[in-house]
Amino acid sequence: METNRETWLNAVAAKLAPAFAERGAPLPPRIRIAIGFPSTGSRGKRIGECWDKTASHDGTFEILIRPDIDKPEDAAAILAHELCHAAAGLQDGHGKGFKKIARAIGLIGPMKSTTAGPEFIALSAPILAAAGPLPHARLDLAGLTTKPKKQSARMIKCTCGECGYVVRTSRKWIDEKGAPHCPEHGAMTAELPDDEEPDEIEQED
Repeated sequence: METNRETWLNAVAAKLAPAFAERGAPLPPRIRIAIGFPSTGSRGKRIGECWDKTASHDGTFEILIRPDIDKPEDAAAILAHELCHAAAGLQDGHGKGFKKIARAIGLIGPMKSTTAGPEFIALSAPILAAAGPLPHARLDLAGLTTKPKKQSARMIKCTCGECGYVVRTSRKWIDEKGAPHCPEHGAMTAELPDDEEPDEIEQED
């Protein structure tokens, strides 16, 4: 049967599990790993994420590796970082418990952005050799997609109560200078989000 990327990741995690147990940090029995976007989506610096079993309807820890990661050694190091969260408990964050496990498994650097140290490279090398190539191609996060286009400005509708004259301007100018004025009737009413949903238009950067 052909190996897919999720099968590959879960197999690597299973092979790493004994090393965690030997270091006094056994992994939870139920962990699911996949390539997918973390809660920050394609934005931000988060390249991996671990969700607690309490968030899953079947009591399983869920780990996501961002889809622009395609090198096996990088995926393994990110996976190990997230497995440390599962072993330490998510309540610990990047605290002492997490740090102890990460250091023991061979991860180095700042705890929020660990990388593979010599010990982890030696530990993971035979596992990655047995797993073979990661069956995944890097996803270009700047590529063409159906996701909504980033809106660079929110334009707020301002209306003259006398004649219905309409102007749209940004919240910045309303905050700094006040609502615009109708040429004939003076100050206009801005339909701010707190009052009702404002009209919005997309603008190019």
